[in-house]
Amino acid sequence: MADQVKTARAPPAGKRQSSHASLNSEEKNAILSGKVEDLEPSPETYAAIMAINKPNPRGAGYIRLYLLASMIFLCSTMNGFDSSLMGSINALPNYTRYFGLPENGNASTGIVFAIFQVGQMCGALFIWMTDWYGRTWHIFLGCLGVCVGTVVTSMATNLPMFIGGRFILSFFATCAHTAAPLYLVEISPAVYRGTIAGLYNTFYNVGSILATSSVYGCHLHLADRGNLDWRIPLWLQMICPGIVVLLIKFPPESPRWLIAQDRHEEAKSIIATYHTNGDPNHPLVALQMKEMIGSLEEGHIASWKDLFDLSILVETRSSRYRLMLNIAFSWFGQFSGNNIISYYLPLMLNGIGITDTDTKLILNIVYAVIGWIFSAAGSRLHDIVGRRKMLLTTTAGMAVCLALVAACAAGFEEYGNTKASTVSIVFIFMFGAIFSVGYTPMQPIYPAEVVSNKMRAKAMGTFKLTAGAAGFLNTFVGPIALSNIGYWFYVFFVFWDSFEMAFMYFFFVETKGMTLEELDAIFEAKNPRKASVKAKKAQKRILKGEVSKA
Repeated sequence: MADQVKTARAPPAGKRQSSHASLNSEEKNAILSGKVEDLEPSPETYAAIMAINKPNPRGAGYIRLYLLASMIFLCSTMNGFDSSLMGSINALPNYTRYFGLPENGNASTGIVFAIFQVGQMCGALFIWMTDWYGRTWHIFLGCLGVCVGTVVTSMATNLPMFIGGRFILSFFATCAHTAAPLYLVEISPAVYRGTIAGLYNTFYNVGSILATSSVYGCHLHLADRGNLDWRIPLWLQMICPGIVVLLIKFPPESPRWLIAQDRHEEAKSIIATYHTNGDPNHPLVALQMKEMIGSLEEGHIASWKDLFDLSILVETRSSRYRLMLNIAFSWFGQFSGNNIISYYLPLMLNGIGITDTDTKLILNIVYAVIGWIFSAAGSRLHDIVGRRKMLLTTTAGMAVCLALVAACAAGFEEYGNTKASTVSIVFIFMFGAIFSVGYTPMQPIYPAEVVSNKMRAKAMGTFKLTAGAAGFLNTFVGPIALSNIGYWFYVFFVFWDSFEMAFMYFFFVETKGMTLEELDAIFEAKNPRKASVKAKKAQKRILKGEVSKA
């Protein structure tokens, strides 16, 4: 099989090979007919090979993969730093006074936050370029642009200049922050994809911790030194993207991108290095090379003209179903009540009687620490429990928490019950913990997993456009809604999260433990959701040893 991989060649231009290269006819027919439970496990699937010949996850190649991933995680830290930075800075009197912003928020406050989503949506239009010149170059240019945007915002002397700087920063941050998880999804081994790639978004909380801590420290010691208490944290935004700019061109490119460029030997070397600890003869190398060669449209080299060719997203029933999941989870990840809390926690605390600036900043830090701890645990749980069960359970928990927050906020607002105020804070933090476990690791990962190799770059652009639209609606409307309807805003999200749970149950596909190419057959089934659940049962049989070692 290894020899076959070495001599494989790209198909003629415009001709697409079967996307089921790793499946025999019996397996493919079983999946398409929905009879996965009757399927005899094959020794030539990813799960079967892992069951009898699993590479050492502590080997030299895996250690290199973990170090590579750690550097990529800084793109997420960068993103989390900005999001929490503005939420914390908005609580500083020096900042609001300098730009003439009211303490309790209005349309001007909203546009300062929401311009980040505008820049994000604009940046998403260029994600397709990762198919042209590669994933790592897109990350490099994105982080370099963030450094430029940081200089503009940190030196801003008026509100329009500050807003303009945030647009630049968000535009380029989107380039880096979208290409980074795409790169991790494509280079990570399937069995640890949820853990390694899922950890990426958990470092959003590391950025939140750094941002909120820096603002708190600067406010504590520099509040009487003019505007240093908010300008210094703005300058600190440059640290993470600066490190990435210096290091990103040392790691290899995505093996799937290299296959698309007809650079098979380089791709094979990367798979061998990072998935099998340098063993080019391991059966996983041959299997994954065969899958990637069979699934990618290698006869086509990406160019600037691809910007106008979006037909690949909707050309088949399978691709339309994939796009639906990509858009749905992109929206759910931003519109489940989480953005309101992360951006406007200080305003929410005002609403329940907590007005001291230091107290609000400390609670911001605690919220971020809780988020990181629980999201890191969630990234591993997604590879153990599975995506569907995790998302369904946590969405139900979020709805319950928001209902209790609304009830407690009503008790304080309507009856002046200070105990209800305290209880509402507990459930705000519990909501954050539950969201972090289920959603944070998967926010950029699940939208990348559910799309095919040829769709992935454009679909990640769609993911960012959708997330940006949801985030813009949240952050612009949020302060106005909180000021006018108070706790009823939380009630709305209780019903919305209930809808999300129902949608996930009927449509979301399980992706745990399958290679990106093995998922192709799942999506061609009449009911992909049912096919994925049944395939997971077959996978369990394989892992229990019900497979021949022949």
